Amino acid sequence: MSSAVSPAVICTVDTVLLTLQGGTLHVLLVRRDKAPYAGAWALPGGYIHAQDDVDAQASAARVLREKAGLQSPYLEQLATFSGLARDPRGWSLAVAYCALVPGEALQGIPPRQGVKLVPVDALPPLPFDHRAMVDAALARVRSKSLYSSLPVHLCGDAFTLPQLQVVYEAVLGEPLNKVSFRRKMDELDMLEPVPGLVQGGAHRPAQMYRLRPAFRKALALSSRAL
Repeated sequence: MSSAVSPAVICTVDTVLLTLQGGTLHVLLVRRDKAPYAGAWALPGGYIHAQDDVDAQASAARVLREKAGLQSPYLEQLATFSGLARDPRGWSLAVAYCALVPGEALQGIPPRQGVKLVPVDALPPLPFDHRAMVDAALARVRSKSLYSSLPVHLCGDAFTLPQLQVVYEAVLGEPLNKVSFRRKMDELDMLEPVPGLVQGGAHRPAQMYRLRPAFRKALALSSRAL
């Protein structure tokens, strides 16, 4: 029996943070300050701290706070990326997450050097397998958008139906018929009007809506379970 000690496995977390800017989906990138790929733009990621993090999701949340100064209301595990070829430092395993943050939530956060938002269709070359992680996040979010309230996490606390439709169109990457969209929202029965809250002028004010509490709770539980 061989007594050789196996090399340590590199264990990290990486997060695809999606947000809307100007009606377009953007991804948050950070500039790497260490090798490998020092100076390259990449997804916010870092090592799992076994002594501090209760699980991989806690690691992902911590890394987002440390690297970008952000706390995402929605954080869902995507997949595990592993193998010898993905990292020049050796055999590695990365647990990838998807975060959804409303654009308005980013406006009050002071800008950080080495952090930027990039449209999903204009990404620079990314190190490791970060492009595959972005593609996995986009596929997951677009798939869930066909039958769930997931895109609401890209909205603020309250929104009009036209504003929500813009969000769904940005996520799906295609225009939606107004009548069909509103029929789908009625079928899902996930929204409730915010009493006394409207937007617009006195002649044709638009009712503001929010996600029903049961749907907010269901989304929070599903994001923790995956």
